[in-house]
Amino acid sequence: MEITDVSVDGLMSDDLVTATADTAMDDASKRLLDHDISSLVVVDSDGHLEGILTSTDFLELATGERSSAGDTVEQYMTTDVASVGADATMVEAAARMMSHDIQHLPVEDEDGTVVGMFSTTDLTAHLAYLQAWV
Repeated sequence: MEITDVSVDGLMSDDLVTATADTAMDDASKRLLDHDISSLVVVDSDGHLEGILTSTDFLELATGERSSAGDTVEQYMTTDVASVGADATMVEAAARMMSHDIQHLPVEDEDGTVVGMFSTTDLTAHLAYLQAWV
């Protein structure tokens, strides 16, 4: 199996934990902790990508002087989000992650619905798997 042949939909996490823009930050942080994840995909009512909220956003919040009590995800999420199609290869996804300096890449189907998340963890796990068979 060539590394260039592996598609993202075979490696991505498809058990997404999502939020909406109006989700309270307290609830968003609880979801991250409860699911032991480092990002939430922010979607609209149709499952289309609106943004992403990562643990880095919480770190930036923690170092500020402002409390997030009563704030919503919309106030902290990144809205200019790079994504990839489910049929993209692992190499294409990795290149996109590198060019945008990101660790999480939402995966969308042909209708623009978020169907998964591809992360550096997924990439590392697959590369380790390939190395085990060399």
